[in-house]
Amino acid sequence: MKAFARLLDQLSFTPSRNAKLVLLRDYLGSAPDPERGWALASLTGALNFDAAKPGFIRKAAEARLDPQLFALSYDFVGDLAETVALVWPVKPGANREPELPEVVESLRTASRREVPQLLERWLDAADATGRWALLKLLTGGLRVGVSARLAKQALAGLRDVPVSDIEEVWHSQEPPYGDLFAWLEKRSERPSSDAPARFRPVMLAQALDEAADFARYDAADYAAEWKWDGIRVQAANEKGQRRLYSRTGEDIAAAFPDVMETLTFDGVIDGELLIFQDGHAAPFGDLQQRLNRKSADAKLMVKFPAGIRAYDLLMDGEEDLRALPYAQRRQRLEAFVTKLQSPRIDLSPLQPFASWKELTRLRANPPAGDPAIAEGLMLKRWDSIYEPGRPKGLWFKWKRDPHLIDAVLMYAQRGHGKRSGFYSDYTFGVWREDANGTRSLTPVGKAYFGFTDEELKRLDKFVRDNTVERFGPVRSVRADQDFGLVLEIAFEGLARSTRHKSGVAMRFPRISRIRWDKPVREADELPTLEKMLD
Repeated sequence: MKAFARLLDQLSFTPSRNAKLVLLRDYLGSAPDPERGWALASLTGALNFDAAKPGFIRKAAEARLDPQLFALSYDFVGDLAETVALVWPVKPGANREPELPEVVESLRTASRREVPQLLERWLDAADATGRWALLKLLTGGLRVGVSARLAKQALAGLRDVPVSDIEEVWHSQEPPYGDLFAWLEKRSERPSSDAPARFRPVMLAQALDEAADFARYDAADYAAEWKWDGIRVQAANEKGQRRLYSRTGEDIAAAFPDVMETLTFDGVIDGELLIFQDGHAAPFGDLQQRLNRKSADAKLMVKFPAGIRAYDLLMDGEEDLRALPYAQRRQRLEAFVTKLQSPRIDLSPLQPFASWKELTRLRANPPAGDPAIAEGLMLKRWDSIYEPGRPKGLWFKWKRDPHLIDAVLMYAQRGHGKRSGFYSDYTFGVWREDANGTRSLTPVGKAYFGFTDEELKRLDKFVRDNTVERFGPVRSVRADQDFGLVLEIAFEGLARSTRHKSGVAMRFPRISRIRWDKPVREADELPTLEKMLD
C-alpha cells in the first residue's frame, strides 16, 4: 500500500501531464502483480466497493475524536479523506500496514457490517499519506489529475505500443489484468480483442486554425456537419451483446435503457447521444438530467427521451468498415440508418458548401429551431479512414466563438485535492430588476477554472477578506451596487432551466478574465442572457 499511496501523493502534486505519465509508467513497470493491476483498475474507474460508504468514514472519525472538532477540521480542509487522514488518532500497537491486494480482496467480500472494523484497523496501521490513499480508494474519489486514457497511455509506454492497441483489447480483460501485463512484458502473446460489442478506439478532431488551415486545404476535399451539443457515444450490438460507450470507453448503458432497446441492428455506430423533444434535438441541459446516473426510471425517460444522432459506421454486421474512406462509410451509414427506421436513431445531415467563405457564413448563421446546434461545425476529409487518436489534417472541429458576459462573484467554496486549502469554486450572478425597480443579484452559474495559480491566491484572499455569511462549507461574499468583484465569464451555450432561479443554465462556463477594474453596478443584467436564449 505504501508504493500506491506514494504514487497517488506524487500524482496529486504533479501538474505536468508528461511528468504524470512518467510516474505512472515507472510504477506500473516496477510494482508486483496483482498490486499494479488493482492500482490500474482504481485509476481507470474499474473498482467499486458497494459496501464502503463515506458515512462509515465519518462515523469512524467522530467516534475517535470530538465531533465538533472534526466538523471544524472538515470545514477548513474541505475534503473528507484528507481531513480524516490528518486528524485520525492512532491507537498504539497497531498491526502492519495492509498491502493493496489485501485491501481490495477484503473489501470485495466484506459485508457492510464488517467494513467499519476493517477500516479502523487499516487506518491505525497506516501513516497520514497511507490513510489518505486508503480512503480515496474506498470512496472512488481519486482526484489526482489522471484520466482513464492517461493511465492507458502510461500502460502502452511499457512496451512502446500505440494506446489504441491497449484500447482494442481493454474490454476483453478483467482486473488485475495479468494477461495484459504479460503481453506488454513480452511474456505471452497479445490478448484477444475479439470480444463481442467491444469498444473501438475513437477518431478525434483537431481544432481548426482558420487562417492557416483554409490556406492549406481545399474546401472540396471536406464534408461538413453540425457539431451537436450532446456527448459522443459508440453504440454496439454484436452476437447478441449490446453496449453503449462514452468516448473514453466507459459503458453507460445502465443509464439509458430506452436507447439500448433500439439497438436492434448488427454493427457499431459512432454518434451523438441527445435528448429528442418534438422532433428536434434538445439542448445539453436536458441531457444532463440523464447523465451520471446508475439507472433511469420510467418517468425520467418519458420526460427526457434519449436517442442517437449517427455520423459514422464502424461495423456493418461482421464487416469492419474503419479502413474504408469516409465517403464510402457515409454511404453505408445512410443506408444502415434508413433500413433501421428507428425513432431514436437518426442521421446527422451533411451541410453542403462550395467554399470556405460559404462555410464561414453557415457557421455564423445556424438554422433556428434546433437548440442542440450550439458548438459549431465538424469537417471530415472525404478520403479519411477511421484512425484512432487525432491524426492531422483529416477531421477538424470548428467551434463557435464563446459567449461572454460580465457577472458578479456571489459565493465561494473550497476546492479538492491540491486546491482544498483555497476557495476556488465560484458562484456568480447578474443583476435583475423587480417590479418596484429594485436591483438584486441572481445566480446564473458556477466556475472553477480559467485562472492562474497567482490569480487563485488573489481570489482566495478576496473571498476571505469579504465574507459576510457562511452556509456550511460555502461562503457568501459581499456583493452590492457599490462593492464586489466582476468576473468575465465565457460559456459555450445557454438553455432555459426550471431548476435555476434565474431560469437559465450555462454550458461550460469558465472565468475568462477577472475584472478588478470594473464597477459592480456595470455588470450584465438577466435580460441580456434572456436575449441570448431567443
